Amino acid sequence: MSAPLLAFRTLGPDDAPHTVWFLHGILGSGNNWRSFARRLLDDHPDWRAVLIDLRNHGDSQGLPGPHTLAACAEDLWALSAELGHTPQVVVGHSFGGKVALTFARSAAVLGQAGPGALQQLWVLDAFPSAWPHDPDDDPEVVSVIGALAAIPLPLDRREQVVGILTGQGFSADLAHWMTTNLRRDADGYVWRFDLDAAREMIADYFAQDLWDVVEDPADGLRVDVVRAERSDRWSDAELARFAALPDDGPSRLHLLADSGHWVHVDQPDALRHLIGPSLADRR
Repeated sequence: MSAPLLAFRTLGPDDAPHTVWFLHGILGSGNNWRSFARRLLDDHPDWRAVLIDLRNHGDSQGLPGPHTLAACAEDLWALSAELGHTPQVVVGHSFGGKVALTFARSAAVLGQAGPGALQQLWVLDAFPSAWPHDPDDDPEVVSVIGALAAIPLPLDRREQVVGILTGQGFSADLAHWMTTNLRRDADGYVWRFDLDAAREMIADYFAQDLWDVVEDPADGLRVDVVRAERSDRWSDAELARFAALPDDGPSRLHLLADSGHWVHVDQPDALRHLIGPSLADRR
């Protein structure tokens, strides 16, 4: 029996000549991108968008381990075969950004980068390096996973999550966003992701170094990395490495002003105006 395919939702006309895929961050789902993608397609009606639930998230459940970036990339190739196309552009946020880089690395190995195939990545607030510290020292992602694992399920009401998380010092915005990742079953509300698998996925995210894709992308591939101005994830060493890239090269670092890590929530219009011209260039 073949492994189950990733769940996805498509926006825009089926016969659109261009396709962009959206990859969410850890503990998210493809639906996180729905509002942003709709507005982007309003500006670029000759594109369609595919909003993907990565393994162990949303409706993409039951895929076999190991749960790694490489496995996520393999899932995307299986989905590409099912859909009958390779996306020209992939937009990935946080964990999804490193999945996008891993997908591009495998595209180069398979000889599937360049004109007519994968042409551009937008990597949103995800650093290419391996995390130089113990992952348990991360001030946000790992602590959120730990806090969620301690919440007794099922819950009677979504809003209970808000009180629990804000009571532990997490922001109200994060707490309210987490309520969107609950689903109702026969007994109450449960998570739309597998927390144990998410731990394995985020550990691999921290372990992998993907600078080779940024510094030496395949011919015809452009890599645009976006740093949120208020994000605490960027070291001086990381920024210096970006600064050393050639100004006319295929990889660039952009600063998204007045944005925290959730770039498509904090500054959706600014992000849309940053990504949009690259889609127009491909008409």
